[in-house]
Amino acid sequence: MPSAARLRAIDHILARTTVETPPVKDLDALWASDVFSLETMKSALPKGVFKSIQRSIKEGTKLDTSVADVVAQAMKDWATGRGALYYAHVFYPLTNLTAEKHDGFISPQGDGTAITEFTGKLLVQGEPDGSSFPNGGIRSTFEARGYTAWDVTSPAYLMETPNGVTFCIPTVFVSWTGEALDKKTPLLRSNAAMNKQAQRLLRLLGETEIAPVNSSCGAEQEYFLVDSAFTALRPDLQLAGRTLLGAPPAKGQQFDDHYFGAIPERVQVFMQDVERQLYKLGIPAKTRHNEVAPGQFEIAPYFEAANVATDHQQLTMTVLKGTAKKHGFTCLLHEKPFAGVNGSGKHVNWSIGNATQGNLLDPGHTPHKNLQFLLFCGAVIRGVHSFGPLMRAAIATASNDHRLGANEAPPAIISVYLGSQLEDVFAQIKAGNLQGSAEAALMSLGVDTLPDLNKDPGDRNRTSPFAFTGNRFEFRAVGSGQSVAGPLVVLNTILADSIQWIADQLDDQLAHGSSLEEAAFSVLKRTMDDHGAVVFGGDGYSAAWHHIAVEERGLENLPTCADALPVLQRQVIRDLFERQGVLSPLELESRFEVYAEQYILAIEVEAKLVLRMARTQVYPAVIESLNNLACSLKNQEALGITPDRSLLDPVVSLNHQLLASCTALEQVLASPPHGVVEHMRYCADTLLPHMTGIREAIDALELLVDEAIWPLPTYQEMLFMR
Repeated sequence: MPSAARLRAIDHILARTTVETPPVKDLDALWASDVFSLETMKSALPKGVFKSIQRSIKEGTKLDTSVADVVAQAMKDWATGRGALYYAHVFYPLTNLTAEKHDGFISPQGDGTAITEFTGKLLVQGEPDGSSFPNGGIRSTFEARGYTAWDVTSPAYLMETPNGVTFCIPTVFVSWTGEALDKKTPLLRSNAAMNKQAQRLLRLLGETEIAPVNSSCGAEQEYFLVDSAFTALRPDLQLAGRTLLGAPPAKGQQFDDHYFGAIPERVQVFMQDVERQLYKLGIPAKTRHNEVAPGQFEIAPYFEAANVATDHQQLTMTVLKGTAKKHGFTCLLHEKPFAGVNGSGKHVNWSIGNATQGNLLDPGHTPHKNLQFLLFCGAVIRGVHSFGPLMRAAIATASNDHRLGANEAPPAIISVYLGSQLEDVFAQIKAGNLQGSAEAALMSLGVDTLPDLNKDPGDRNRTSPFAFTGNRFEFRAVGSGQSVAGPLVVLNTILADSIQWIADQLDDQLAHGSSLEEAAFSVLKRTMDDHGAVVFGGDGYSAAWHHIAVEERGLENLPTCADALPVLQRQVIRDLFERQGVLSPLELESRFEVYAEQYILAIEVEAKLVLRMARTQVYPAVIESLNNLACSLKNQEALGITPDRSLLDPVVSLNHQLLASCTALEQVLASPPHGVVEHMRYCADTLLPHMTGIREAIDALELLVDEAIWPLPTYQEMLFMR
């Protein structure tokens, strides 16, 4: 019977017991215990060497390679003392995943003995084979050399697994000819560009002591947990990360009873295990809760410097997936693993600041008087309006297409939400008459025993893709399975470019005798005149907004990855990245080629999976069901009962529809067009609709075929059995 494995899986899940995990009893002792942190360095390194490394980390000065041997020896002693026999240069290629090459500390000696050895040269530079990583045409396949280089600004750490301990060193990854083959190198460049322009603007505002300006990031990670016994029976979850087939259950999320509900015991034990590992790695996991959809959860860290936050985000995804296996779960980071319920995002909370001026996007209590904030916020508005399509391209993946624009996630049209207080302030600026801003108030709850609440001067808007949330912007359109590096590169770069434009305008007006206040107000008014169309505080889900945004405000609607990725080939985008020194035209083109190929491959893999599952899993079950129904009709005739074909006929019809749809998909899958852009369009406009046709037939059959025969774990089972 096709469903025997499914029924055994259910029995196995019902018999599961919770994995015991030791609770965190001493956070101080646990925190960053597996990190070669500044504090660890201070005690392990000579004073002069430590100060040199500290300057590079905190002030962004060039690494003094002359101290590398001393640092490497201290790292090796610390790591081997904790049980590490191997070290790894960890980097982030254009796959959205983590890559690492493990090398042993062991060094054989001529007398047959062995010692542990780690030099400054091995610390600073590595040479993994670069031929098999996606590079978008930067290198030929036979040109294999690539380099990793130590990123001193991100701390090294120990990764513990049941098989041992590895000392991990964060690095960048570049080609033999110097082009970036990874996600970290452009991120570091973008932050440097933003720092350069931000410091220039602060000097124009009269600041004399200015620490390096850095961007910060706090990424809210949403994910689903499905029992691994079910995943083993779903080829689509194994290879595509989402269910390509599956009828909706009678109950989904319509009662809103899962959101912020009591966390199931087995899930909470898993979460506590994840948090314990993250704390050892110095990752500040701050919140955990049930998300909207059944089986969906969220973990969110406290904000950190963007580069470190990016590394920590990759580690968080690794820990989530690895720990899930230990607890009998599969952690799904796909943006839309289940149709009909909310998908998963990774809201990126982004801001900029430094040690001397603080958070540059903090409006304070009187934002209308805060010239520094108004100029930096104005730069954000200009940047988003000028390069909104680039922001859309930065979060364009085959998986995120299933989530964006639905009534669960921001639309594909990029706009800025400021909140009523700030929206009013910038409207006054545009009108040429800045008078004041709304103040926070107290809200009485009408019960003497309850305290009055501090009411923010502006509400939040969950339908906006890019919303101001008090002292930062939240980029809500980022997908749950993505690296945050790409979106951060774009945000830093467009901000750097806008700050440069604002500083140029201020310079010009100050040179012509304007006061700083007059010049700043003039620049802000021009910014709102030219770019205020991107500010929107209404319902981003509404059809009216889509019409207004495109037809009246001139914003672009790029609903699919096939629409968004070609933005990377626009000359204005090439000029932007080259002007700010973040990506060369060759590096940018390589990213278009890589991401386009990933989109095409993702759709084609799903199409092949749909065909296989339809023919080898669903079709046999349908035939068995038809045989049973036919036997039932014969039995009815033998008993003199008028045969009832009300169930048989629709199954027969849907089975014909299924077979015809499979044949049609197979034909179009075999004849893709030439050209990358044309191939992407073919995937979006031809393959996906054919796949939907097969799914519609199968999902309808699932509701008619005997449940005892159906071979695939159902939505009801996967979403509600934990």
